[in-house]
Amino acid sequence: MATIPGHGARKAALKMLDAVLRRGETMEQAGGAANGLPDFADRALARAIAAESLRWLVDLDALIDSATKKPLPEDAKARAVLRMMLAQWLRLDTPPHAVVATCLPLLDGGPKRLAHGVFATLTRGEAALPSVPSLPAAVAARWGERAEAIAAGLAVPPPLDLTLRADDAGEGLDGESLAPRHMRLPRGTSVEQLPGFAEGAWWVQDFAASLPARLLAKGEGRRVLDLCAAPGGKTLQLASMGWRVTALDNSSRRLERLRQNCERTGLAAEVIEADAMGWHPEAQYDAILLDAPCTATGTCRRNPDVLHRIGERQIEAMADLQRQLLDRAGNWLVPNGKLVYATCSLERAEGEDIAAACQLTPDPVRAEELPVGLAPTPEGWVRTDPGMLADKGGLDGFFIARFTA
Repeated sequence: MATIPGHGARKAALKMLDAVLRRGETMEQAGGAANGLPDFADRALARAIAAESLRWLVDLDALIDSATKKPLPEDAKARAVLRMMLAQWLRLDTPPHAVVATCLPLLDGGPKRLAHGVFATLTRGEAALPSVPSLPAAVAARWGERAEAIAAGLAVPPPLDLTLRADDAGEGLDGESLAPRHMRLPRGTSVEQLPGFAEGAWWVQDFAASLPARLLAKGEGRRVLDLCAAPGGKTLQLASMGWRVTALDNSSRRLERLRQNCERTGLAAEVIEADAMGWHPEAQYDAILLDAPCTATGTCRRNPDVLHRIGERQIEAMADLQRQLLDRAGNWLVPNGKLVYATCSLERAEGEDIAAACQLTPDPVRAEELPVGLAPTPEGWVRTDPGMLADKGGLDGFFIARFTA
């Protein structure tokens, strides 16, 4: 059988969906299914099909169910293929004939006629998606009154945010700055071809992810521990702010990326590979930045898999680890030292509940410390989500609290 152009990308996308929805893998883990494709464009297409299928999964399923007499099983291969077919047509502007030619072969030996009939019914009826993706019911319940605004922020993938090494490091970049040492560019920008990449003038970092380090003063040669540091965006920030940084993480692969970023930017850090739950510092630190491991539901704009594979079990496990890490880190500060706790999670159990139970002295964040458009909570914490700064491209979801020893 002759190879159908584009079929390989669809096959890889189907494997990615299966990895996320059936095995609970992250998009990064599932992305291995596309790595074997020889063409960069096919690899990018496979990831785009999988991501858009996950981003709009609830609404795609509603369309599929509207065109079948009997609902397809949730884990049926025909449902998965139809999700991909509709995502390509409705979100990636792929012509229906191209969708049929490249996707139906995925059902060889299966219900090809059924899938073709459902797709044809929906295309003839000019089916459409809502302007805002629907969240899974359990996710909407967890996110409460902000769920609708967060969902609106998920409609399109996020722009590209850069953190600048110095105030004048944005020369040649044509974008919008939301704060000092920040530049936002349209999505789809080729990072390696931007001015300043080779010189290490900046690094890629979501704007919300840059906020925790911004809430520590200039280092002036003092010692800071970046706990759970890899892949290193906050390490680079702290080093550029004049801190002597110790960057600790237990992932050798991610620490290699941190070292490469330090080399590219010319910024220095002491790098330690260790598990924070068993590691002990030789001396106390003037400041600690704990960007704790979490469910990462705040990254749902770029990682829509978290909408479907994260539940109460994962949230409870992460919250328990976060409490333990915060308790340990609090003992590693000098008197009056500062600790910033952060997670890229939209779950109260990983943010507000952790901060409220912390035994360190709260150091409330002041409004003037935050970029225009953001404000601290009444408790002096910071909570961001994808519905904020929507007119400027939105934000990842983060929780941040600051304490004093």
